[in-house]
Amino acid sequence: MTKLNAALLEKGDFPDKDSVTWNRQLPEKAIQFGQGNFMRGYLDWMLHQMNKKGLFNGNVVVVQPASTGTVIPKLNEQDGLYTVILRGMENGAVVDKSEVITSISRGLNARQEWHKVLEVAESTDLEFVFSNTTEAGITYVCEDYHEGEVPESFPGKLTVFLYHRYNALGGDKKTGLTIVPCELVDENGKKLKELVLKKAEDWKFPGKFAEWIERDNQFCDTLVDRIVTGFPKEAVEEFNKRLGYEDEFITLGEPYHMLAIEAPRSVKEKLPFHEAGLNVFWEDIKPHRELKVRLLNGPHTMMFSVAFLYGVDTVLEVMENDVLSKFVELAFSEISPTVLADEKVKEQFIEAVKERFLNPYNKHYLTDIGLNAVFKYRARLLPTLKRYVDLKGELPQAIVFSLAAMLSYIRPDHEVGGELVGIRNGVEYAIRDNGVVLEKVTEGWNCVERDEARVKDFVTSFLSEKEIWGEDLTEIPGLSETVTENVTMILKNGMESCVKKLVGRPLI
Repeated sequence: MTKLNAALLEKGDFPDKDSVTWNRQLPEKAIQFGQGNFMRGYLDWMLHQMNKKGLFNGNVVVVQPASTGTVIPKLNEQDGLYTVILRGMENGAVVDKSEVITSISRGLNARQEWHKVLEVAESTDLEFVFSNTTEAGITYVCEDYHEGEVPESFPGKLTVFLYHRYNALGGDKKTGLTIVPCELVDENGKKLKELVLKKAEDWKFPGKFAEWIERDNQFCDTLVDRIVTGFPKEAVEEFNKRLGYEDEFITLGEPYHMLAIEAPRSVKEKLPFHEAGLNVFWEDIKPHRELKVRLLNGPHTMMFSVAFLYGVDTVLEVMENDVLSKFVELAFSEISPTVLADEKVKEQFIEAVKERFLNPYNKHYLTDIGLNAVFKYRARLLPTLKRYVDLKGELPQAIVFSLAAMLSYIRPDHEVGGELVGIRNGVEYAIRDNGVVLEKVTEGWNCVERDEARVKDFVTSFLSEKEIWGEDLTEIPGLSETVTENVTMILKNGMESCVKKLVGRPLI
């Protein structure tokens, strides 16, 4: 079967050829740090919708920030082309539609092609920087700067990218960029700007560069929402047959999407998402964030490790399991009181989230949700845990149990090719998290393996790591002790027994 690429589009030898909109001559108006499923099924899809209506008239260069993986070479083999398939319910009707997305011009690997990334910085066509490096990406990492070498952290990469542009184009006011981070971090634009300025200070870049950042570059706070499950690895042959070509980047997602963005009118005019009929809000994002991060992303992060170690693989399987669905209900019951919104609004949102979780078309793998799980917990659940304690004067059982489950999930069994691997029921799974997290986890679990009585030492040490959590979590009364008890129970009795006990279901 022919692979999706430019030659196939030009030949037009596939069923949906008449629906494809593509202009290879569009300028590269954006660079995107992050090549994952979410951005392909969300932001790049949105840019494509604007291009179809002549509203954006630009393409995006996608940068893979990490050195590992073969995504970029394969994406370039397909000339940046891929198919988004949206499946689910929308306005009471079943949706199942596919579309070739043509908004990506090319891909670059930051580690291997940093000079090419910096060449993009020199372009006068460039106007935007988009990113999704997960919650772990917008954090401070102490690192040295060496000219010509790529920094490890995303804020470091962005700082050098902007500094190169500043020097190459003379720091003119018109050369400033609009930076739109899509990481699920509160005030993501403000925090990313602070980190860039901190890096500039660390590396002793000129004060006029910092002035240019402050004056001429716009960092936008955002909130993003769409469940993107990514590549349908178990049904790829079926989809290729349906499409009439082979596509290694088929990206599955739900029809629902939402973007809330805080930005001045000038940004709204340059990114007219709303004119393309997209679900975008140009306003205060706090109410949207309060609901979405706590009541959608929070349960996702709570369920992934609990359910995976229980023995299921997808969100749908969680919702269809009698025991695990009760755990999800318990999660909603603990999170809801902490959400600052009208009760009816919360109830309607929760019901909508459950419907999205039950989407029969999307296989949302729990291991994908588990990418950078610790920083996701910090951003999505830690504020809820603390607010619950303030409101109730006690710890939320399910939220705390999910923390113990996450620590159990990131328990390494061995290492393969420099990556940590866990074991569930005799089957390996990759543990994908921030380097600092993996170092502490390996060290802590190694101590436990040598002496099971040291679970408390491991938990206490890990929760006290300010570099990971931004604070010492052992200062929350009873948290360290309760997490220790839960981890010990999981090790002794297994996840299934522990979850059944937690939700009040009799053990079988």
